[in-house]
Amino acid sequence: MEKQSRRSVPSWIWDFAGQHRPQYVLSVLSAVCGVVCGILPYFVMAGIISDLLGGCRDMSIYIKNCLVMAVLWLGHCGFHSISTTLSHKATFAVLGTIRKRVCAKLSRVPLGTVLDIPSGSIKNVLVERIDSIETTMAHIIPEFTSNLLVPIALLVYLFILDWRMALAVLATVPIGFGCYALMTRDYEESYQNTINKTKILNDTAVEYINGIEVIKAFGKAQSSYDKFVVAAKEGASCYVEWMRRCNIYFCLAMSIFPATMIAVLPIGGLLFRAGTLDAGTFIQVILFSVGLIAPLITVMSYGDDLAKLSTIIGEVTSLLTLEDMKRPDTSASQPQSKDIKLKDVTFGYHEKEVLHGINLEIREGTVNALVGPSGSGKSTIARLVASLWDVSGGSITLGGVDIRKLTQEDYHRYIAYVSQDNFLFDTTVMENIRMGKQNATDAEVMEAAKACGCHAFILGLENGYDTVVGGAGGHLSGGERQRIAIARAMLKNAPIIILDEATAFTDPENEAMIQSAVAKLTKGKTLIVIAHRLSTITNSDQIFVVEEGKIRTSGTHEELLAQDELYAQMWSSHISVRDTVEGGAQE
Repeated sequence: MEKQSRRSVPSWIWDFAGQHRPQYVLSVLSAVCGVVCGILPYFVMAGIISDLLGGCRDMSIYIKNCLVMAVLWLGHCGFHSISTTLSHKATFAVLGTIRKRVCAKLSRVPLGTVLDIPSGSIKNVLVERIDSIETTMAHIIPEFTSNLLVPIALLVYLFILDWRMALAVLATVPIGFGCYALMTRDYEESYQNTINKTKILNDTAVEYINGIEVIKAFGKAQSSYDKFVVAAKEGASCYVEWMRRCNIYFCLAMSIFPATMIAVLPIGGLLFRAGTLDAGTFIQVILFSVGLIAPLITVMSYGDDLAKLSTIIGEVTSLLTLEDMKRPDTSASQPQSKDIKLKDVTFGYHEKEVLHGINLEIREGTVNALVGPSGSGKSTIARLVASLWDVSGGSITLGGVDIRKLTQEDYHRYIAYVSQDNFLFDTTVMENIRMGKQNATDAEVMEAAKACGCHAFILGLENGYDTVVGGAGGHLSGGERQRIAIARAMLKNAPIIILDEATAFTDPENEAMIQSAVAKLTKGKTLIVIAHRLSTITNSDQIFVVEEGKIRTSGTHEELLAQDELYAQMWSSHISVRDTVEGGAQE
């Protein structure tokens, strides 16, 4: 996530604003009106003082001027309220749009690209970082714009009034901006360093929470906690050191910048005594210098927020510019059959090729198994067929059509994918199963659950199908989660089923239930199974032996036992382990 945006902050916000742009425009106009209403009282006060110096004692004029100032003050408050309301309303919608685009992008990029980014980093950008720019975006567009435009107009008026006094008003501005420039020196590097430390802290916290079971089991609570504490201290010390360097210049800038009277009073006094500046103009300049500097200080105070916003925009943009999987918007043609063919397929990540010239053909309606040593590339092949990744070379066709020429939506209608670590969302059992078919009725969901043998245990839950399963399905056992995942796949009713070691970590009782569910799920369909337990795939129509990223050989169970040494060794090891486990259980 290093790629940074080169677009300006306003253009980036404007792009995401979409239909909410009129709200931002009205917000800016309201903010300008509010600032004008805040500055006009200085003109009124200047008029009052001029009248007093001129000897005017008419109380009605003073009362009228006081009422005008009161109305202007109310206008200032009213316009500010309208501006803030409009900008916040638009900003909340924009932040929602940003999150939707990021999530949509992540759904279109290859799985490997997403897995390369630490989950803590994605969560940090998607939640905390985007949340943190809400206040900045809601205020910076109307307030930054208005507080910059109005002082410029007022400064032009001062130059028309008396250019010498206008320069006197600006005397402290270069010094103030100079201090601010020193404060922001190496800002991006320091801020990025702080962000990196925060990311490390987030990743450490996520690792600590996710691994709490292992930590407790192996008595590593203290060492893991110490690692978290070190990350927290490094993050805090980095931020404190950065603030220590900035605060010196910030205090100087905030002290010098508003001190316009240091130049205005002595210079104005000398000009007044010399007779080249009248009292009325002198008083107006004094009042306007106060009204001029206050908005500029507001503008300057947004410098830090702008820098942070720019950094966060870069982080969001780095996600939004990830390369999509190469898929068309519309499918050129539809498959004429459900045959799957991999031709000269190569695949690699991190510049390392893990699949080398894979050639295999899977006929429609057949049961096919991928077996081989751990790390041989079985799951990678399955994920390529499931279109979770794109091939580096070669092609995968469905019914004679390259899957890269089908839209993701069209292709995914043909595929149901069940992995060994199926993720359940933190919602009800009913909704988790319904993900297989979004428009399914409750009756259809229950029918799929019954077919998979999980209807009974679901009814035994506290709220039945309305039971919330917890984050990642944490309130259910592994076997229960697996059966719900299979029910989800059954509800989808796709013609091609991919099972990635679906029973790898289940107990014998759950394995029998899952095997029964799988048999019902795959009846009359094309099945691709990555086998951990070879006894589950002995009846396969075709078994492919994968070794070191290549197809070593293929055939039926009996053919491979007789012809392939590696498969025979794997079968022998499996039988030996199974007999040992069963013997131990009987004892």
